[in-house]
Amino acid sequence: MNRRVLIAAGIALLLAVPGSIQAQRGRGGQGGAPVTAKAAAPVDLTGYWVSVVTEDWRYRMVTPKKGDYPSIPLNAEGRRVADAWDPAKDEAAGDPCKSYGAGNIMRVPGNVHITWEDDNTLRVDTDAGTQTRLFRFAGSPNSSGAPGWQGNSAAQWEFAGGGRGGRGRGNAQDRGGDLKVVTTGMRAGYLQKNGVPYGGNAVVTEYFHRTIESNGDSWLIVTTMIEDPQYLNQQFQRSTHFKRLPDGSTWSPSPCTAR
Repeated sequence: MNRRVLIAAGIALLLAVPGSIQAQRGRGGQGGAPVTAKAAAPVDLTGYWVSVVTEDWRYRMVTPKKGDYPSIPLNAEGRRVADAWDPAKDEAAGDPCKSYGAGNIMRVPGNVHITWEDDNTLRVDTDAGTQTRLFRFAGSPNSSGAPGWQGNSAAQWEFAGGGRGGRGRGNAQDRGGDLKVVTTGMRAGYLQKNGVPYGGNAVVTEYFHRTIESNGDSWLIVTTMIEDPQYLNQQFQRSTHFKRLPDGSTWSPSPCTAR
């Protein structure tokens, strides 16, 4: 009799467990629906931003002369390609956007507009060159087809204090954090307007960090690291600054130029 009672109790317990798990999921347990990247965002990067040229003015505000690239760690092949730069050839080939690809677009002076394309895709538009970048988080479909200037960008939130998921306690934006973006699969382009190359197998890693100053100004600091064994002999890193604008009144789309 005691054996039958124990078996019945065990069966009842097994039948009860799935309902208990389902109840926990319904209350937001770990088995519940995944949190979207938009909902998990530890910082709001959306809005209009304008680049503020605080370094490398002569390489960004004007087109440098051919062969002017002292701070870029080019290998012998990279120097050979850079020294052969001819903007007329780029124009004739229909490639005026070589310096507007993912490896350099954030360095091109102008305005940037950041919005959510959907709950798991952050969109970055630039008025310089009229380019669009899509930062896809986990769960967002990858692009397909031939490589484009902006490549394929995989994004993830990095929360203050560690962690990459959206299951931390409390409001995500109360915790703070940065956006990490890794871009691959790009068309070969230029790291600088004067033909300094990066190849189609280059990897571009970026960190987007927002600050809010005591006077109310907000800044976006983009740290970019480029690895390209085809043309570089070591990782190339640079930092770019943007100031938040109240609206899009200065937005002025312009086409790519090779010169």
